[in-house]
Amino acid sequence: MTDPVFERPWSHLLATRDGAIATVTLNRPDARNALNTGLMQELTEVARALRRRSDILAVILAGGARNFSAGADLGGAQARTAAPSLLQTREQVALGPDMCAAWEEIEAVTLAAIEGYCIGGACALAVSCDFRIMGEDAYLRLPEVPLGINMSWRSIPRITTLAGPSRAKRFVMFGEPADAATCLAWGMADAVAPTGEALALAGDWARKVAALPPLPVRMTKEAVNASAHALHAATSFMDRDQYLLTARTEDFKEGARAFFEKRPGTFRGE
Repeated sequence: MTDPVFERPWSHLLATRDGAIATVTLNRPDARNALNTGLMQELTEVARALRRRSDILAVILAGGARNFSAGADLGGAQARTAAPSLLQTREQVALGPDMCAAWEEIEAVTLAAIEGYCIGGACALAVSCDFRIMGEDAYLRLPEVPLGINMSWRSIPRITTLAGPSRAKRFVMFGEPADAATCLAWGMADAVAPTGEALALAGDWARKVAALPPLPVRMTKEAVNASAHALHAATSFMDRDQYLLTARTEDFKEGARAFFEKRPGTFRGE
């Protein structure tokens, strides 16, 4: 019997299986694993295909051996706000939050193995998983607010649940890298491995999960998520529209110019 998840020739990712453990690996090395439309669509599709697989007990999400992902590129973000109508644009920008939701809804335990940088939308994807295993040299960063746009993809409630309100504000507002030690101390990482060994440690955790009785493990995940995420939808349902607003401001244009010109931005709230 064929398995469409693991035998399909995905264009932007790799999907492999070792017994009850699945590994999904971002596979756009020439683009630093940037989350373009094709990769996000495939990540959403593979997550939905794995969502209720009773034969899969753990799913590892991995990036490259040296870096996880550079996130979504500014050019792509600008293109997604150039559709013929606001309604069509609103549909286009649902891809990111839908991808994160699909990963959060996988019933098996999910683990993100992070080496190097994990930026922007890639960070939003990582915090949609149950656990984050980081290499010593890895870091998370959200550049959105300093660029003039809000942090969306319904990620702020997830970050707040992990790190607490004050640290979430600091992490999101300042856009500064949070290294592995900081992420561990703040609750945004669950373990730190020597550089280059995050995937191996994630595999150890996955095998530990797979050795447990699967039914109470899934019940525990569902119960904890129901408790921790009860207000997430209510507090983030507008962030897609906030993005549509901030992506049309002069501050966002200035932020993008300043980024490409490698200079500080000058913002006026316009």
